[in-house]
Amino acid sequence: MAANGTSGQTRSGAVTVAELVQAQWGDHRVGAKYGDLVLTHHELAGGAAARAALLGELLPRGAEPHLGVLLGNVPEYPLWLSAAALAGAAVAGINPTRRGPELARDISHTDCALLITERAQLPLLAGLDLPVPPRRILVVDDPAYRDLLGPYEGATPGEIATGGRGSTRTPTPASRMLLYFTSGSTGAPKAALCTQGRLAAAGHSLAGYFGVRRDDVHYLCMPMFHGNAVIAGWAPALAGGAAVALRHRFSASAFLPDVRRYGATYFTYVGRAVQYLLATPPAPDDRDHTLRCGFGTEAGAVDAARFAERFGVRLTEGYGSSEGGAAIQRTPDTPPGAIGRPAPGGDLAVVDPETGAELPRARLDPAGRLLNGDRATGELVNRGRSSFEGYWRNPEATAARTRGRGEGRVGAGWYWTGDLFFRDAAGFFHFAGRTDDRLRVDSENLAAAMIENILARYAPAAGVAVYAVPDPVAGDQVMAALALRDGAVFDPDDFVAFLAAQPDLGTKMAPRFVRTMDALPVTATHKVHRAALRRTGFRCPEPVWWSPVSPAFPVSPADPAEPVAPATPVSPVASVVPAVPAGRTYRRFTAADRTALLTLYRDHDRTQLLDR
Repeated sequence: MAANGTSGQTRSGAVTVAELVQAQWGDHRVGAKYGDLVLTHHELAGGAAARAALLGELLPRGAEPHLGVLLGNVPEYPLWLSAAALAGAAVAGINPTRRGPELARDISHTDCALLITERAQLPLLAGLDLPVPPRRILVVDDPAYRDLLGPYEGATPGEIATGGRGSTRTPTPASRMLLYFTSGSTGAPKAALCTQGRLAAAGHSLAGYFGVRRDDVHYLCMPMFHGNAVIAGWAPALAGGAAVALRHRFSASAFLPDVRRYGATYFTYVGRAVQYLLATPPAPDDRDHTLRCGFGTEAGAVDAARFAERFGVRLTEGYGSSEGGAAIQRTPDTPPGAIGRPAPGGDLAVVDPETGAELPRARLDPAGRLLNGDRATGELVNRGRSSFEGYWRNPEATAARTRGRGEGRVGAGWYWTGDLFFRDAAGFFHFAGRTDDRLRVDSENLAAAMIENILARYAPAAGVAVYAVPDPVAGDQVMAALALRDGAVFDPDDFVAFLAAQPDLGTKMAPRFVRTMDALPVTATHKVHRAALRRTGFRCPEPVWWSPVSPAFPVSPADPAEPVAPATPVSPVASVVPAVPAGRTYRRFTAADRTALLTLYRDHDRTQLLDR
């Protein structure tokens, strides 16, 4: 490990991220690439030390050592992650598609005493009531930022991490490192905690699992405010001594040119990104690149096979909660349609969500159809030791994740994922849906109740219900049922104008489908019958309006991965479009649309999800 100009310090025994950053010092190999900019590992470590020293000066005395990072994937992002690690501070990844008071709430909730951003994001902050004073908002592409950093550029990682210049507290494995937002079925997004020990361990584990080499290059095209890029991309590169190459935001058309330019060997993805890549025009040189593998989730067996056939790259699918409570790994013998087996150390089971009793194994016919879904489908839990570390300032949500169920409080202390699974006779786990009213759009969890609260402002609607319909490729799409007031009619142009006027509408929240009704269906207890709405989805007798944006229903020849809005895209993949882009319209969902859409579900082997 001391070759190629390194200091001789290995990374294999590091138990904190700070130690991994220190091990870069003296390593003069290439550590990061961004456009024409190239930084060595040594320069990255030195830059992190300078920022850590500045951080120590700017953090107010007595404040939580938390800094919010509102950036695209630029070199400043990993530099500030490393700086926080050296200083014993924590980074809150701020989602740039949150809007107005909700964005301010995220910054306030995570007690950010410092905010790192760029000029492109400043319009998002205009007029907000922020807890961070202007002098503690650092704009990394402003010339004043370089002047501010100047006096600290002589700092070294060793003096910071050992309590010297600029240190806020000595880093330990238990030091908070990340606060990254996830969301459940109700309420505002929760900030999941990740310590330095957990992040370093994840880096080592993935570096070992994928055989990360020191000459590898990890292509980080998923946004770094999300755990996908940081935990599965940056951390294993740091642990394995590999370099990273950054893309400000994901672009399907730029993917292969970037891979070739940087010599990338590994990338992380979500299912939507794979779909966008497969939607690009095939070329005879599609296999002319350096990639060895990709790691992610929700690509689906059909698209993973198509990706391997076209690009010659194996995609490794996994399942893992953002909170670290449960993980499933794909093994070479995993059958089509299954996710895989429990990751080492997990005691996963499918249980009755009411009683906690383990359910019988699933029976599948030769075609893979589930024969006893009513008895075999339940909630996935981890009954063993998990790495779940709780939510920041949310003890109720933390307790709910480890609550007991049924007689004798069965399952107290288990990690309850909130996801439905079944397990086949051979022990492989299959994903079957979600236990509550969450929607997962482009791998971001959305709360149905929050979208309903926004749509409830729409004057023609007397009632609103929001629910998930399966996406034909990966995850969910948003569908809304509107009970119209007497005499009201649905005007699609008026609805688009309404959506555009809502300051708290995130870029994934606008409904793909709108069903107009005289009244919402209710249960015997007068609650909205969401299960009935979900089951019928767009296959209903009432009028349905939709905004068809997918490779099967193109509305623009533009690159589907390039957002129109100036804001950085949401979640672990760039938006197709902003929440209400210029030119977006809703039109009637026709019989021909339905036939074509159902064909798309069938092509991706997801038709069965429409009936769950």
